[in-house]
Amino acid sequence: MIKAAVIGATGYVGGELARLLLYHDGVTLTTLMSRSGEGKPYRERFRNFWHTGLTLTETNFDRAAEENDVIFVAAPHGVASANITGDILKKTRVIDMGADFRLSNADIYEKWYNTRHEGRKTLPEAVYGLTELWRGRIAAARLVANPGCYTTAAITALWPLFKERLALPGSVIVDAISGVSGSGRDVRETNLFCEVNESLKAYGVGIHRHTPEIEEGLSRALGADVAVTFTPHLAPVSRGILATCYVSLAEPAGADELWRLYSEYYGAERFIRLLPPGNSPQTRWVRGSNYLDIGVFADERTGRAVIVAALDNMVKGAAGQAVQNMNVMFGLPEDAGIGQLAVYP
Repeated sequence: MIKAAVIGATGYVGGELARLLLYHDGVTLTTLMSRSGEGKPYRERFRNFWHTGLTLTETNFDRAAEENDVIFVAAPHGVASANITGDILKKTRVIDMGADFRLSNADIYEKWYNTRHEGRKTLPEAVYGLTELWRGRIAAARLVANPGCYTTAAITALWPLFKERLALPGSVIVDAISGVSGSGRDVRETNLFCEVNESLKAYGVGIHRHTPEIEEGLSRALGADVAVTFTPHLAPVSRGILATCYVSLAEPAGADELWRLYSEYYGAERFIRLLPPGNSPQTRWVRGSNYLDIGVFADERTGRAVIVAALDNMVKGAAGQAVQNMNVMFGLPEDAGIGQLAVYP
């Protein structure tokens, strides 16, 4: 059995990780750590754990490394880079849910996150954890940088076009909508019910921190720099990401041709569902699951491809993909513990 710890267990992502790991047949969830709530029953923070008897302990990276085979770090940016050292990685494997190891260039990280990167020595070892695209490297990794929810949708949606050099690198527009849980569990005015309900807004226009992560992922596919216009929106729902991605094509292509391309890339994937031509994804069909649904469209009048992706930001966009990465790292079936269908209605 794999012994697992969750650091940052009282946030939404930490709670989702604990939920998935608790009933994973190959895992013993030994440790739930938090800066707040030390010694308190976990059920006081998450009533869905009422029957479990789990207890929170103080955050201690060294102790977590000594006692566990894998640590999930579900903490704010800056925490992982300050605490994940070479000595920690000699003792355990780490999956960081935050942004600290997602970007290969620490200077770019510091610019976008306005935070000093304390893990420059460790950064080169990090493997980007978009499972379907980097599973070979993930399998051997000691440190995996779990992708952001917006970036999982956008990079997966556009990867085949850039890998095949069918997309023009300066033409990418990603319009994405997220549920409120993507903003975390902290109390803030902008997330209050009366502020969010019956409203839809764009935020972080031109400055959202997932922008360089999307650009780096697509640049890896193309082998050259890719610039992205990324605009996130907040919707009055708890969960879900819907990303509509527009890109100009280097040569004309119809919907059937694009669909065949995507089928070659994703047709055999366990958690990517390529919808039949003409069908568009909806967040309700992925809610609570680790699935990512993709719809492929050709706007032949403008010479653009329009790729639509839907996922649950808490599962495939965070905790579910982290468990998927853990399964790959430890040689378990990739869908172990995360094979559930969406919750409906």
